[in-house]
Amino acid sequence: MRQIALALNKLSNAMKLIGGIALVGMMLLTVVDVIGRFFKHPIFGSVEIVGFLATIIVAGVLPYTYKIGGHVGVEILMQTFSRKTQIWVGLITRTLTLFLFGLITWQMFLHAAELRQTGEVSMSLKFPTYYIAYILGFGLLLFSITILETICLDIVELRKGDSK
Repeated sequence: MRQIALALNKLSNAMKLIGGIALVGMMLLTVVDVIGRFFKHPIFGSVEIVGFLATIIVAGVLPYTYKIGGHVGVEILMQTFSRKTQIWVGLITRTLTLFLFGLITWQMFLHAAELRQTGEVSMSLKFPTYYIAYILGFGLLLFSITILETICLDIVELRKGDSK
């Protein structure tokens, strides 16, 4: 289990780095495009590229954000519960979340395969959109595995509490 957690952390950190690079790229592209528009020379396809980069950012940072607890939670209510109840509520919530994102991940890969099969490309740049769909699918898969890891940790913590 420890080796899986280490591999997951490495993948999550790599995706976070990719997301960060995409964010910097989006920022630089936007600045250059705005300056270019001022001089009547905008960057062709910049809107599409920014959209692609935004998708890469989401795919890249979602697993890491979940892992560090950077998502929105209802902490005030949860603090009123006992530790064991908090774990159970978290376990149920995470299981439902895993089910939902498992379905979304599966559908994203099916959609990416369909985009590849049909040969769909973006409007301006004619870039094959299935690449972006596969990147998002991989990020969602990593996110789902991260949720599964957290569920396993919750179960271990519940078992520790029962053995005391």
